[in-house]
Amino acid sequence: MRYLPDHGLPLVQLKERRREMVVALQNRIGPIGDDELQKIAAIQQTISAFEDVIADLDAELLDRAA
Repeated sequence: MRYLPDHGLPLVQLKERRREMVVALQNRIGPIGDDELQKIAAIQQTISAFEDVIADLDAELLDRAA
């Protein structure tokens, strides 16, 4: 498999932050606030957008290399 760059996007850091937030909620006692869920949802949307951008950039790189 060919190595493709991360294009300087903080995808790994966002995924780690999402994981930390979810684990914190799992260890929590009591109701989960809407604001907490909205923060996780916003990070998830950002992750999805970055993954789409990375896929597009990777496709461009592979097209140029072909």
